[in-house]
Amino acid sequence: MQAWQVHENGEPSEVMRLQDVERPAPRDGQVLLKVRAANINFPDALMCRGQYQVTPPLPFTPGVEICGETEDGRRVIANPDLPHGGFAEYAVADAAALLPAPDALDDAEASALHIGYQTGWFGLHRRAHLEAGETLLVHAAAGGVGSAAVQLGKAAGATVIGVVGGADKAAVARELGCDVVVDRRAEDVVAAVKEATGGRGADVIYDPVGGQAYAQSAKVVAFEGRIVVVGFASGTIPSPGLNHALVKNYSILGLHWGLYNTKNPELVQHCHEQLTDLAARGAIKPLVSERVTFAEAAAAVQRVADGVTTGRVVVVPAQQDGAAA
Repeated sequence: MQAWQVHENGEPSEVMRLQDVERPAPRDGQVLLKVRAANINFPDALMCRGQYQVTPPLPFTPGVEICGETEDGRRVIANPDLPHGGFAEYAVADAAALLPAPDALDDAEASALHIGYQTGWFGLHRRAHLEAGETLLVHAAAGGVGSAAVQLGKAAGATVIGVVGGADKAAVARELGCDVVVDRRAEDVVAAVKEATGGRGADVIYDPVGGQAYAQSAKVVAFEGRIVVVGFASGTIPSPGLNHALVKNYSILGLHWGLYNTKNPELVQHCHEQLTDLAARGAIKPLVSERVTFAEAAAAVQRVADGVTTGRVVVVPAQQDGAAA
């Protein structure tokens, strides 16, 4: 079979190589899956660079999120077991962790439902307890993680403010349903958010960026607000001023979604049921901005790494090019 492999760490476009390899053999408790679509996540780029908390042995195939097909024909969502990731014709995954792909979504959309939307659901509902009528601010609102949070926030009845970088991404955020869009390249984020909220600030802030975005969050979080720390796409990990959190009376909430897979897997299943219902009602639909061929995978991972994409970029293996569910 064909698979993209990384033999040394570096930029994805430089170290990902398309090769003919043996089909992976499932271990006890695993299943072999034909990859129908593989969603690109920022951690895929970090793993290529050797900068992620999970460091698979070299060589490895990236791709942490797929829509796959079991040998008995079931369409499922899975997180492949590295080093046999999803940018390949076949992958292996934990049989107990497979989730049914929603009928309402095609393969590419289903491959983008799991990590980003589970992270959003846990962040907004489990950690921040977002309520209808509250104001939610989402950084990088046009990106893969941010777009999921925007849709989930709207589905929960929140007023959503999306912060983006550039006019093109601002247009995407508006199409997603943001009530207010702030272009950080053209506007003062803090002033714009305060104006939009009458000086009160945002009740919940969803931050997958870190760096300057977190500094802005601390300035616009409302009384008894909650800042959900999801990641550090900016490359800068902030050092929050705990004295500021104390005097302004807000909470800083960390979210490592992957821990729920081991600490409380039943809640992951419950979340998937909620997401499936929302998808069936049309309340959420992964924003797949590009469906790239298998041969274009390395270049696509690089674009995600460079932060120039919107929504989700999905790789379709050779035998499935152009196919939907």
